[in-house]
Amino acid sequence: MTHGERHEGVLMTGRNGVDGTKAFYIEIEARPDKVDEVRMMLRDILGCVEGEPETGPWYGVQFRPTTFGIFEVFPSIAGRQAHVDGGGGDIFRDIERMNDILAAPAHVHRLDVLFSKQVFTAAG
Repeated sequence: MTHGERHEGVLMTGRNGVDGTKAFYIEIEARPDKVDEVRMMLRDILGCVEGEPETGPWYGVQFRPTTFGIFEVFPSIAGRQAHVDGGGGDIFRDIERMNDILAAPAHVHRLDVLFSKQVFTAAG
């Protein structure tokens, strides 16, 4: 996709399924000249989720120079939907911003969490 081509900002795949612990894994590809802006977007989303009681563990990661991701966990379908309806979702609904900084729509995968370790002990 070239800089002039428009996209919808987000592509969501997967299903809600039965209720239980849910997650999103989001693949994000920055335009090569917009890497810093994508990092800022991740910080903006983190600022939103810090105030969301139904958003559990949240990670913003970088795989390659222009490839980023988010992994976030929710206690239920309703909790995940509350996140979508909140500030983080608002950021992805800003189609102008997404077209400016992302090379392609962010790919949001709906996931079921099968197993988890909730906490770890910091080295002391």
